[in-house]
Amino acid sequence: MPGVIAYLMVGGVAAIATFIATPLARKTAERFGVISAPGVRDVHEIPTPHLGGPAMLFGLLVGSFFAWLIGDFSDVFSTQSEILGVLVAAIVMCGVGVIDDVRPISAPAKVAGMVIAGSVLSLVGVSLVVLRVPFVDVVLLSPDLAALATVLWVVLLANAINLIDGLDGLATGIVAIASTTFVIYAIRLANEGVLFEENPASLIAVLIAGVCIGFLPHNAHPAKIFMGDGGALMLGVLLAASTVSVGGRTDAAYSGQSFFFFAPLLIPLVILGVPIIDVLFAIIRRIATPGLPVTTADKDHLHHRLLRLGHGHRRVVFILWTWTALLSGFVLWPTYSGRGDGIVPMGIAGVCLILFTLLHPRLQTNNPKKNEIVADDHLPEL
Repeated sequence: MPGVIAYLMVGGVAAIATFIATPLARKTAERFGVISAPGVRDVHEIPTPHLGGPAMLFGLLVGSFFAWLIGDFSDVFSTQSEILGVLVAAIVMCGVGVIDDVRPISAPAKVAGMVIAGSVLSLVGVSLVVLRVPFVDVVLLSPDLAALATVLWVVLLANAINLIDGLDGLATGIVAIASTTFVIYAIRLANEGVLFEENPASLIAVLIAGVCIGFLPHNAHPAKIFMGDGGALMLGVLLAASTVSVGGRTDAAYSGQSFFFFAPLLIPLVILGVPIIDVLFAIIRRIATPGLPVTTADKDHLHHRLLRLGHGHRRVVFILWTWTALLSGFVLWPTYSGRGDGIVPMGIAGVCLILFTLLHPRLQTNNPKKNEIVADDHLPEL
């Protein structure tokens, strides 16, 4: 396996390339009028360019080229069809998203793009062929079912990232945390002989992390540019490719202790719990509302609810980032320690975060000094 320095170098190059390309993308968006004006369901207050996808794609391609150039990932590039297929799928997904950013297209058209991207992954071998049912058995999927499962996984993750991208830096940070966790988890599995050296999972994950870290300074509140559908959908398909490579292609059992069940495909569901729960609730909510199509946008996502609860923009982002970090720690601690004693502190931290989320707005409201400060903010300066 490549060393830690190699991973840091690849991630760093992807981050620097994305950071440099993002201002160019912002100027291009401003020149051609690809601007997101504040709307009824939007949180931002000023028109903001939303063409960050091409800058993120540039960082991905530069980072991939650098990984090939240094030779540490020669085993991954020895099966060129897989990594090239992932890049083609990312380009397809970014292209569909950018088209939607420039001139909105229908939901079925975007889903068709996701199906094409998922099909590309399946054709090159990045496919979900192993399905582990927790506490039951391992199911080996036929080629047809494997292709279908891969496409569905791409559709789920692409929509999850797209829907959670509603606040400045929210999706960027969540994906950065999740992909970093995937890198660490994949390296652990590889060191234990569960993953082959040719597996591209860790390389894809570190490229995702680098791209997000490079984009975040421009996307943090107040955002100078949004990633748009081009960036969000591309991150979704890349996460799908990385997670499928980690957990969907091995039937080896890997458990840190007898009572904590580790199924590699189950890990992404835990780490990406925030966006996945959000998209599932959105589907259920819209199905339960008579006459409301599933594709209709609304303002009832997790971040919207937290804002209505009384949290500010930055605090909502911090809360959801922290949840992703806690879920990641919940996964990684037993994997590396071989013990389940990390569950207790993670659970305590989760309870504390819940209490903070629920009680902080009320404490702020009931604080007389805080109310005085808020009242004074409306007075003219002397």
